[in-house]
Amino acid sequence: MAVGQPVQKKPDPCSFVIFGVTGDLAHRLVVPALYNLAASNLLPERFCLVGVARKGMSNDKLRDSLMKGLRQFATQAVDEAIARRLLECLTCIEADPKDPSSFDAMSKRLAELEAARNTGGNRLFYLATPPNAFLPISRELGRTGMLAENSAWRRLVVEKPFGTDLASAKALNSELLKLVNEHEIYRIDHYLGKETVQNILVLRFANGMFEPIWNRNHIDHIQITVDEQLGVGHRGSFYDQTGALRDMVPNHLFQLLSLVTMEPPIRFDAHSVRGEKADVLAAIQPQSEAEALRNSVRGQYLAGRIGDTEIADYRKIEDVAPGSTTETYVALKLMIDNWRWAGVPFYLRTGKALGVKRTEVAIKFKQAPFAMFNCTPVERLAQNYLVIGVAPNEGIALQFNTKVPGPAILIDGVEMKFRYKDYFKAEPSTGYETLIYDCMIGDNILFQRADSVEAGWKAVQPFIDAWKKAGVEGLRTYKAGSEGPEEANELLSRDGRSWRKLG
Repeated sequence: MAVGQPVQKKPDPCSFVIFGVTGDLAHRLVVPALYNLAASNLLPERFCLVGVARKGMSNDKLRDSLMKGLRQFATQAVDEAIARRLLECLTCIEADPKDPSSFDAMSKRLAELEAARNTGGNRLFYLATPPNAFLPISRELGRTGMLAENSAWRRLVVEKPFGTDLASAKALNSELLKLVNEHEIYRIDHYLGKETVQNILVLRFANGMFEPIWNRNHIDHIQITVDEQLGVGHRGSFYDQTGALRDMVPNHLFQLLSLVTMEPPIRFDAHSVRGEKADVLAAIQPQSEAEALRNSVRGQYLAGRIGDTEIADYRKIEDVAPGSTTETYVALKLMIDNWRWAGVPFYLRTGKALGVKRTEVAIKFKQAPFAMFNCTPVERLAQNYLVIGVAPNEGIALQFNTKVPGPAILIDGVEMKFRYKDYFKAEPSTGYETLIYDCMIGDNILFQRADSVEAGWKAVQPFIDAWKKAGVEGLRTYKAGSEGPEEANELLSRDGRSWRKLG
C-alpha cells in the first residue's frame, strides 16, 4: 500500500517572469507545468505572472496563445477555471536586450505589478530563450537593478545547454557570477524532474541492501542509455551546430552518472548533494585525444522508417550542411578514478532516429561462480542487472537466476519489476513541476552548480577536440530505426561485454 504524501508548503509570494514567453518551451512545458502546480494548489496565493517578448503583444492575445498551447500540451485534462485563474494574472511586457531603454521600462512596470499584487518583491526570472540570449538578458537585468537582492529574493533560471565547451562554460559562469551569487542561479535540467531520476538517491541511500554492494567489488560495469526515436525535425540549424555529444552528455547523461556514482552526502541538502556530484564528475579519468578516439563511437543517421514515419538522411534536413560531420549518435567509455569505482567501466550512449525510445541506467553485477550448476550452460544463466527505467516506463527491474520447476536443477533468468504507474496513482506531469516548485521555494538540490558544469565539460572536451581534428574520418552511419552504428557494439565487445538489449 502506498504511503500518503506529506503536505507540501506553498512558495513565498513572487513574480514569475518568463523571457521567451512566445516560444515553444514556454508553451509546451513551462506554462503546462505552472498549470499543474496551480491544479495541485502549489502556487503562491499572491502571484504575478509576467511574459516578456521582444515584440509587443496584447495581454489577451498572449493569454489566448498560451491557453491554446495548454490545451495541446497539457499532461492531464485542463480545468478551464484553473487555467483562466492562472492566465488572468499574466501581463505581457516588451523588452529586448538590444534596446536598454526597454529594460528600464520593464523595471518600472514590474515594480507596479508587484505592488498591485502584493508579492513582496520576490522575483524569479526564467530564461526560456536560446542560449545566446542568456548573458545579454542577465546583463540588462543586472544593470537595471532587477537582480539585486535586498529584503526580497531573486532567482535566475537558465535552460541548457550551459556553454558549448569547457571554455565557453567557464566564461558564462564567470559572467553570470559577476551579476548574481551562485545560490541565485538555477541551471535547470528537466531530466532531474523525473521521478525515477530523483528516486536513484532514495534507492541507494534509503535501502540497506544496495549501498554495501554499490562498488567495484560487486559491480562489473554500468550502462547509461538515452535513445530517442525522433529525428532532428525542424531543428537543423541548432542541431548542426551542437550534435549529440554537446546536446546530451554533459547535462542529461552526466546527471544520471553523478547520481549513480556519487558518495553518500553527509546530509540531504543542496550543498552536500551538489558537492558530492561535482566531486565524482571531477574524478572522471581524463583522456588523450588518441584515447578519446578509441573510447568513442560517433554516428550520423541515414534515411529509414520508424513505425509509419519516413525519416530522411540527416544531411538532407533543412539548414544542415550537405557535408556535415555533426554526430546524431554517440557512445562513450569512461572511467572514474576513485576508491569506489576504480576499474569499473561506464558505457554511455545516446542518439536520435533510433528504433526504440528508452532512457535507462543498467547496473551489471559481477557473475557468480557457477561450477556447482554445471548442468546449466553458461549462456543460459541470466546476467544480474539492476535496471532503473527513466522513460518511457518509469520503474526499477532486477534480473536474476532462479530454479525452473521440476526434479532437475535447471536454471533460468527471471525479472522482478516495479513500475511507478502500477503502484502510485500519480497524475502525468511534464517533469518541470518539481523543478519550478523547487525554484520558487529556494531548494537548488536538483540544479547544477558551476563547478559541476565545468567538470562535465572537462570530461567531454577531449572528444570534442579529437572529433574536430578527425573530421569525417571515423564518422559512422546508421539507418534510422536501427539500434545505431554497428561499431558501438565493438566498444563493449573488445572488453568482453555487450549492450543490454532494450525492450
